[in-house]
Amino acid sequence: MVVTDAGEARGYRPSATMPFGAEFRRQASRRRTQLALGFMVLLPLIILIAFQFDSGGDDDNGRNEFASLVELATSGGLNFTLFSIFVSASFLLVVVVALFCGDTVASEASWGSLRYLLAIPVPRARLLTVKLVVALAYSGLALLLLAGTALLAGTLRYGWSPLRSTVAAELEPTEGLLRLLAVLGYLAVVLLVVAGLAFLLSVITDAALGAVGGAVLLWILSSILDQITALGALRDFLPTHFSTAWLGLLSTPVQTDDVVRGCISAVSYATLFWGLAFWRFTRKDITS
Repeated sequence: MVVTDAGEARGYRPSATMPFGAEFRRQASRRRTQLALGFMVLLPLIILIAFQFDSGGDDDNGRNEFASLVELATSGGLNFTLFSIFVSASFLLVVVVALFCGDTVASEASWGSLRYLLAIPVPRARLLTVKLVVALAYSGLALLLLAGTALLAGTLRYGWSPLRSTVAAELEPTEGLLRLLAVLGYLAVVLLVVAGLAFLLSVITDAALGAVGGAVLLWILSSILDQITALGALRDFLPTHFSTAWLGLLSTPVQTDDVVRGCISAVSYATLFWGLAFWRFTRKDITS
């Protein structure tokens, strides 16, 4: 082996180790990835089938807000997509993002393969960057699969109709589609907080389940605290405080104040968590 003056093997390029495509394909072959993405496709179909059992009776525990959303969901493909996003945003998508980002490093440590990856040698910062980008890519893909399947199935079943909601006037299909894309974009930004927290816990612990579950539990805790009005202005600093601000993107006119605040909050938290993850991992003694 020829060694350069810098002590590296000739021809060795850190940027060429652990390519993104190889890691993406490797994660695609994992059962948890297949199950998670498969469920994103399956969920809208389950909801669609469930709607077919509607008896049309009036004994449905009253006409609450949720019942109104169910009625709107069957009025067109866009409305069905909005309903699917609504029922998934507060918990299911949080779990999926936490799964992809929390399992990525901790699972390697639990299998005992992390030290072998670093011995290739893959620079630690390079390994974390590729792992994070792949996890975010699959998280985004899961979100797109959910919305895309719901839009396709809903349109085939209920038609291509204007978008309706309880917070806005009727929107033409083209504008409604743009509003839904904006909602998806905002949700993707908000979920960066979950991604950052799960990724940080994945670096700290060798237990993938602990990283995933910890991120979900902390998100739920933040949601509970956000409901306590006695906290006053302190609630503005909770990562979940602006998690439902996407409803403003459906209003007429569009309300973007909380959306902007939510984006700033989410990016700030995610950057902090990712920074801590890189700082911790580059100084961590890898024994597994």
